[in-house]
Amino acid sequence: MGLQSWVATSVAAAFLAFLGSAGAQTDTLKKIKDSGVVTVGVRDASGAMSFTTGPGQYTGFHVEICERIIADIKKATQLEKLEVKYQLVTPQNRIPLVQNGTVDIECGTTTNNAARQKDVAFAPTLYVEGVRVAVKSASGIKSTTQLAGKTVAATTGSTSVQLLRRLKSDATELTAKDNSEGFLLLENGRADAFVADGQILATLISKSKDPAQYKLLDQVLSTEPIAIMLPKGDAAFKKLVDQSVVSLAKRGDAARIYDKWFLKPIPPQNVIVGLPATEMTKAAWANPTDKPMEEYEAR
Repeated sequence: MGLQSWVATSVAAAFLAFLGSAGAQTDTLKKIKDSGVVTVGVRDASGAMSFTTGPGQYTGFHVEICERIIADIKKATQLEKLEVKYQLVTPQNRIPLVQNGTVDIECGTTTNNAARQKDVAFAPTLYVEGVRVAVKSASGIKSTTQLAGKTVAATTGSTSVQLLRRLKSDATELTAKDNSEGFLLLENGRADAFVADGQILATLISKSKDPAQYKLLDQVLSTEPIAIMLPKGDAAFKKLVDQSVVSLAKRGDAARIYDKWFLKPIPPQNVIVGLPATEMTKAAWANPTDKPMEEYEAR
């Protein structure tokens, strides 16, 4: 049996297993089949992972991965038409919206960690991120040890806020409502540094008026698996999504989609982020897993 046929058969089997299971806490597949709609959580300014190109239009690495998953959901539910509804989420509301069923699958830039696994489930990771610090090139700042007495921005509800506090650098903390605002604080001088996922910072810098004015510090504050978020307690839906993600990794599609968004011009300005896949991201493609951040740090 060819790989594509195996994937389709496995996905269909997962759906049939779901239909035959009783007492499932969450019936995401049944909900999708009955409504003909799948609701996708997206971000509007999460670097090349998930961003908007206009009203109601979203794209990026994780959004495209989810489009592939949705194609498998459509096959499994045997729907002739499956409407995709985009729901904009923020760091503050993304977990509650998955928990209460407003969002079926969240495709932004959410870190899979042990605390969040108590509330939601995650698909296998296809992108391992390093949280870093952006500063202005002329600032003279070369290390986080030089942030004492400085003002440092981070996005509310992100893991970067906790990392900033752990630095204990006596820096003044300034929180932004989203990543765009965080970079704007750096851009207009209200903040001396902005802490966020490395790819978000690299994308924002590449899209700025003068990218040469900014740089990323070499120090990586935390290694974090960024993964697609799912409802907790829905084994059949997670199995289907997991199989879809694993097949994307094993076929090499994940790597090709990565290159499209991080090494080639992306819309709407056709800028190049210029971030080759790290060895940890390549390792995630070779052996897809939904293990939390804490297990990465323990390596």
